[in-house]
Amino acid sequence: MSALSGFNKLPRLIQIILLLIPGVNWITEVIVRVSAALHGKAGKQIIVLILAIIPVTGVLLGWIDLFSCLIQKRLILT
Repeated sequence: MSALSGFNKLPRLIQIILLLIPGVNWITEVIVRVSAALHGKAGKQIIVLILAIIPVTGVLLGWIDLFSCLIQKRLILT
């Protein structure tokens, strides 16, 4: 099981909490993006992974994913 599918199976409230806290947000972002890059279409996932590894853009991407998770019930670009 990949971290992405594990994250998607979590209750929505836990996903929101993980994406709401800035430090945890960044770590969750990197782990889920690495998993998505290994198990999915590698082209766009690797670009998003590189952006997620950089702390400033990783946290911003995490906040964008927070709103995406609230609205679409999934992470953006996964």
